[in-house]
Amino acid sequence: MINRMILTVALSSALMSTAYAADSPQTDTTNVPATTVATGFTAPDEAWRTVDPENLLIIETKYGDIGVELYPEIAPKHVTQVKTLTRQGFYNDVPFHRVIKGFMNQTGDGTRGDGTGDSELPDIPPEFDFKRTADMPFYSIRKRQIGQNNIGVGFYKALPIASQPTVPSFIKKVNTADAFGLHCKGVTSMARTNDPTSANSQFFLMRAKSESLDKQYSIWGSTVMGFEHLDKPLVGTVTDDPEWIPDRMDTVTIAADMPEADRPKVQVLRTEHAAFKGWLESKREADGTLPEVCDLSVPTRKF
Repeated sequence: MINRMILTVALSSALMSTAYAADSPQTDTTNVPATTVATGFTAPDEAWRTVDPENLLIIETKYGDIGVELYPEIAPKHVTQVKTLTRQGFYNDVPFHRVIKGFMNQTGDGTRGDGTGDSELPDIPPEFDFKRTADMPFYSIRKRQIGQNNIGVGFYKALPIASQPTVPSFIKKVNTADAFGLHCKGVTSMARTNDPTSANSQFFLMRAKSESLDKQYSIWGSTVMGFEHLDKPLVGTVTDDPEWIPDRMDTVTIAADMPEADRPKVQVLRTEHAAFKGWLESKREADGTLPEVCDLSVPTRKF
């Protein structure tokens, strides 16, 4: 029995040796109509995109539902595994067996419920980073020093990422950029042992940012509904306190499998729309700087 712990290891500059400056920040809001500058948040209907119900994971808890947008274009093997296990009912009535305040909620052990179990499916190879193609727009909001390089950080859809600028590949005849997800609050990532190829069924939802996990664990989703519930699961660890009663995931469902009348419709503000620029402008600090990417959450709405 191997406990799949989330290790807060420090990143070395060697791990980031291929990272370099990303697309220039896009913060010009000169032509943004005043009505799109968010306070609440409101924006015209065309500023929103609807999350594909096939890639929307609904986690029902006693505190309320958490909706996670899945990114098969970023971590296809992990998304496939999570969907398969969800549709098998593997995640139903499974505890948050390891919850650390200011860090994360770990769950997904549908076999033993204590962090030592897996599913019967094969382990998954790592998907710590990905190739961002031209049809994956990246909104860079600032630069971050990683190792010896500055790299752009911002958003792809609702997911905080770091990305190089797109560069042409004459061999593949496509524009690509090296990118990786950032472990900010709301991000979902796969647990593993010290072996990078050992991810299987367990995963965690971030309660706060942890840069030391970036490029060490495979990110496959981000919270787009029920963000306010991420801090509510009871703090504790099953193996440390046998008398501790953890909170649970009551049911876990792919939204596309729900009756249409019961299916939540979740929309996310388009980062390529002028309304997003207006919202971002409203978040500037008094000194004119923008917050760190992990201190921002792309606006969402639910019907």
